[in-house]
Amino acid sequence: MSDLAHRLTEANAQVFRKLGFDPKHAGVRRSDRPDLADFQCNGALAIAKQVGRKPVEVAAAIAQEWAATDLSDKPTVAGPGFLNYRVLDTALSARAQKILEDLRSGAGVVERKRRVLVDYGGPNVAKPMHVGHLRASIIGESLKRIFRFRGDDVWGDAHFGDWGFQMGLLIVALEDELGGLDPDRVEARLQGLTLDDLDRMYPAAAARAKEDEAFRDRARKATLALQSGEPLHRKIWRTMHDVSMVALKCEFDALGISFDLWNGESDADPYIPAMIEDLKQRNLLESDQGAQIVRVTRPDDKRELPPLLVISSEGSAMYGTTDLATIIQRERDIHPDLYLYVVDQRQADHFVQVFRVAEAAGWVEAGKLEHIGFGTMNGPDGKPFKTREGGVLKLHDLIGMAREKARQRLRDAQIGTDLTQQQFEDVACKVAIAALKLADLLNFRGTSYVFDLDRFTSFEGKTGPYLLYAVVRIKSILRKAAESGVTQGPVQISDPHERELVLTLDAFDNAVTTAYERRAPHFVAEHAFALAQSFSGFYEHCPIVQEPRAEMRGSRLALAAATLQQLQLILDLLGVVPPERM
Repeated sequence: MSDLAHRLTEANAQVFRKLGFDPKHAGVRRSDRPDLADFQCNGALAIAKQVGRKPVEVAAAIAQEWAATDLSDKPTVAGPGFLNYRVLDTALSARAQKILEDLRSGAGVVERKRRVLVDYGGPNVAKPMHVGHLRASIIGESLKRIFRFRGDDVWGDAHFGDWGFQMGLLIVALEDELGGLDPDRVEARLQGLTLDDLDRMYPAAAARAKEDEAFRDRARKATLALQSGEPLHRKIWRTMHDVSMVALKCEFDALGISFDLWNGESDADPYIPAMIEDLKQRNLLESDQGAQIVRVTRPDDKRELPPLLVISSEGSAMYGTTDLATIIQRERDIHPDLYLYVVDQRQADHFVQVFRVAEAAGWVEAGKLEHIGFGTMNGPDGKPFKTREGGVLKLHDLIGMAREKARQRLRDAQIGTDLTQQQFEDVACKVAIAALKLADLLNFRGTSYVFDLDRFTSFEGKTGPYLLYAVVRIKSILRKAAESGVTQGPVQISDPHERELVLTLDAFDNAVTTAYERRAPHFVAEHAFALAQSFSGFYEHCPIVQEPRAEMRGSRLALAAATLQQLQLILDLLGVVPPERM
C-alpha cells in the first residue's frame, strides 16, 4: 500500500522520463504551504540547471504532461518553479478506505528482513534501577517495537551488569559484615538477603572504596576470584543476582517493558579465554603497565582515543571485555545483521573502542554495530536529574511520583468519577506511564530534556495523557454511534477537515519509515499528536451521529474508526497502553 507521496512521485517520474529529465528529481513531499497545496515537488529547479532552461518553463512542461488525473489535477506552478499538487477527493476517499481495511493502517514493511539485536535497559545487578535507566529502557523498547513492526526479526536484550567491580565490592562488604567468609555463616546470611540489604551495602562499599585503598584492592581481588570461579564467591554472586533479578523484572514490568533475552555480562564469561587468545593470535593485544590493551586510534582520527582495556593489571576482565565477549556470544547464538546499543551518549567513546576491536578482529562486518546514543533527563538546573537531597532518584520512586500526580490530575479534571477504585487506579497507572514515556519520546533521542512532572501529566498540550484522552474519546464516540444505530459506510471525502484528517492518516507510513531509518521514535510520537489534533478539528466541524445525511454519517464513522486504529497502533509502537474508559 503506497502512500500518496510515493504514488505522486511515481507518476511524476513517468513524466520526467517522457520529457528526458532525470527521474531522481521527481520526488514529491508534503507541502510547506498546506494552505496552497497538499504536496509539492521542487525538482524543476534542479532540472533547469542541467538543461539550461528557466525553472518556470521546466515546471510548466512537467505540469502539461501530467497524466495521473485520477490522483490529482494537473499541478500548478508557483514561485520560481515549484510544482503544487492537490489530491482529488475521490483519491483521498479511496486511500482512507484502504487505511481502514488494512490491519497495519497503511504502513509498509521492509523489502529485506533483517535479524536485529537491540541492547537496552542495562541495569546493574545488586543496584536498584534509577532515573538514569529510564531513557535507555523507553527508547530501546520503542525501537524494538518499530523494527519488529517494519518486519525485521528482533531480539531485545537487557544485558545486565552482573560481573564487574560492583560484585567484588559487595562480596568484601559482606565479608566485613560477617567478620570473614565462613561458609556456614555466609549460607545463613544469604538465606535472608534482600534487595534492601544490597541497596544499603553497595553505596557504602562504593564510597569506602574511593577513600580506602586497601578495601578497594580487596574488592578487585574478590572480583578476580569471582571471575576465576571461586565457589563461595560464585555462591554469593548467584544469590545477589537472583534477588536483584526479581526486583528488576518487576520494575521493567511496571514500565510495560519486556525482553526476549535476560542475559548479563556473566553469560559472556565462558567466551573470554578463547577471545583473549584470538586477540593475541591476531597481534591486537599488547601489554601496558601490567594490563592487556588493544589500541583503537586510526590515522584519520581527529583526536587520539584511549586504548580499550581488556584485562586489568590484577588479571580481571573489564567492562569492554565482556562487551566484546557478548558480541561473540550473539554471533554464535543469533548472528544478527544489525546491533543497536541504546546507551547514554556519554558512553560514545567506549562503543567506538569496542566496535573497532570487534571489527579489527573480524568477528563482525563493519557497519553492523551501531551506538544509539541519547541525552540526559535533567533537573531545572540543566544537570542530570537528582533528588532534593542531591542523590540519584530511584526509578521505583519516580514511578510512584508519577502515579500520585496522575491521580491528582484525574481528580482535578473530574475524570473517572464513575469508575470503581480498582478501575481508577488502573487508569492512573496508565496515565502515569504514558506521561513518562511521551515526555521522553517526543524529543529527538540525542537531545536532553528537563523533567517537569506537572507538565508531563497535563491533559493539555503535547503529553502522554492528552493522547490517551484522544483515544478514549474516539472509543466513546464509536460506542455512542453503535448505541444510536449508526454503522460505518464507504468513505466519501468532501469537507476540508475530512481532507486534512485523511492526509494525516496517510502520513503514518512515512513517520514509521523515518523513525526506523533514523533510529528515532520521536517521528512516530510527533505523528500521533498530529493525528490527534487533526481528528479534533475534524470532529469539531464534522458531526457524526448528528449528521442528517446517512451516507455522511457512515463515512465519518469510518474515518473515526480508521483514526482509532492508527492511534492504537502508534501507542503500541511507543510502548503505551490506553485505558478503555476515563
